Amino acid sequence: MLHSAHCALMSMTSSGVLVVAGTHGNEVNAPWLLQQWRANPVLIDAAGLPVQKVIGNPEAFRRRRRYIDRDLNRCFLPDLVECETSGLEFQRARELLRLHGADGENPCAVVIDLHSTTAAMGNSLVVYGRRPADLAFAALVQGALGLPIYLHEADPEQTGFLVESWPCGLVIEVGPVPQGVLNARIVEQTRLGLQMCLRSLEHALQGEARLPDALVVHRHLGSRDLPKSDNGEPQALIHPELQGRDWHDIDPAQAMFRAADGSDRGEEWVAGEIPVFLNEAAYAEKSIAFSLTRREVWPVEVTWLQALQQLIRAA
Repeated sequence: MLHSAHCALMSMTSSGVLVVAGTHGNEVNAPWLLQQWRANPVLIDAAGLPVQKVIGNPEAFRRRRRYIDRDLNRCFLPDLVECETSGLEFQRARELLRLHGADGENPCAVVIDLHSTTAAMGNSLVVYGRRPADLAFAALVQGALGLPIYLHEADPEQTGFLVESWPCGLVIEVGPVPQGVLNARIVEQTRLGLQMCLRSLEHALQGEARLPDALVVHRHLGSRDLPKSDNGEPQALIHPELQGRDWHDIDPAQAMFRAADGSDRGEEWVAGEIPVFLNEAAYAEKSIAFSLTRREVWPVEVTWLQALQQLIRAA
């Protein structure tokens, strides 16, 4: 058994796991964790996996800005990356793919992208689309830690996410924490999530992974902006009784927004709608006050795990 496990781990030596922190330069907790991990390798058990650790947007991180020219996490658009589109973030996207893409100089089959948020999201996972390997990966982590999963799909206004450019990938999202502020709790939650991701990959590689019976996702339905005037100024803010209720069922009578005069604004909730990323500071420029989801329970398919195992064993 030990010999077979060792052989399974060795099969991934030509390709590994890419861990990215600082995709947004003002999200400082994950980069600090990676710095500490480099200095103290036992801080996180890599589970025998070859791990590449990178700062996603080094220049933005140096300046403590979300980005320089464009949000890096919207730059992984095949048509724009391949046509040498100008701008620092498009250049960095091409560089990351050249260095660590599936066919890169130091190829990685799996990417784990570490983020923080000003919203009260707790420790959560984000999955983009329904790739079987991604769903297996998320199910293993959720089964171990019980983390909620935001399934983002079918939104033409929000595309070009980093993890979509690798064969398999997850986002770990932790909050709330202000931009640019180091917080020990956020660092520890990030560490725990990353550790379980690596252990889940190890178990899948060794044939020891056991999927839960079901996967609970919060499927993206769309987003809502603040009520605004003709010149784009907010006319009302997220209702104080709604603020901080990410992942919670909402009473249909709950108002979405409140104006300065105390009046309530906004449309009525549709039964079953659940908000996430409420008042995320970085999304104001994208005209998003929060996103709407619907909680769904999916039966887990054995083919998901097979897809993940095939991917990492072929690496």
